[in-house]
Amino acid sequence: MADVYQLITDRIIELLEQGTVPWHKPWRSAEHAPQNLISRKAYRGINAFLLGCLGYESPYWLTFKQAKQLGGVVRKGEKSVPVVFWKWLEKRDPQTDEIERLPLLKYYRVFHVTQCDLPGAKVPVVEEPEEAEFEPILACEQVVENMPNAPKIEIGGGRACYAPKADVIKMPKCEVFETAEDYYATLFHELTHATGHTTRLDRDGVRELSPFGSASYSKEELVAEVGAAFLCGHCGIDTATIENTAAYVDGWLKKLRGDKKLVVQAAAQAQKAADYVLGVTFKVNDE
Repeated sequence: MADVYQLITDRIIELLEQGTVPWHKPWRSAEHAPQNLISRKAYRGINAFLLGCLGYESPYWLTFKQAKQLGGVVRKGEKSVPVVFWKWLEKRDPQTDEIERLPLLKYYRVFHVTQCDLPGAKVPVVEEPEEAEFEPILACEQVVENMPNAPKIEIGGGRACYAPKADVIKMPKCEVFETAEDYYATLFHELTHATGHTTRLDRDGVRELSPFGSASYSKEELVAEVGAAFLCGHCGIDTATIENTAAYVDGWLKKLRGDKKLVVQAAAQAQKAADYVLGVTFKVNDE
């Protein structure tokens, strides 16, 4: 396996050196970015990630007050989701008379439109993406089925993500992916994320929820994508997925400092993650 891991790492770096094509989402989805129903403004940063991971087909959210303004109600027993934002406070220094700006993290709560009764309100209909025939790949299916201490996998919605707190992977239906290889590469990416859970490899980038786009978040994305590439290589589908992998890695490298050595560093953690998914263990020779 070590040879396969090194081969994949070398190929990713080679493609990065050559220049990669832009990454593209490998599944068809009618979902737009999570957004407010009234203002139509998209939620940004970590909010987009948290709301998107909940798996709703429709991207529309609103506050309790907004539901009431539309003549509707939030149904009894429905739970809200917090949306965070930074508010800047100005504080004057009494000695220097200079004004200092201090960030204050605040939040408000939103509900998905399906949690509300909105009679008469016009909620845009989200059309279902086209589906194609899906042919399972046996080697990939065996990897997923045999992963030890595996997380729960929920199918549906327009996003692929891993929710560490619930230890749940959310995946679009396999029929909306462009190819079966794309489906498994995406699932392997999320399975690699899941290996970072505290009950598994307890990785920094998963143990603590890092802000979207931060160095910690970006490094965890590198680990997940390289780990997925290793698993694709193990199953023999790397040829069909490696270019998109390199493009995805390149995007996150640009979030960092562009140092391709980071791929090698991520590969070390990705190797442990792939080994975990595959149930590979090594015994130390006492001699």
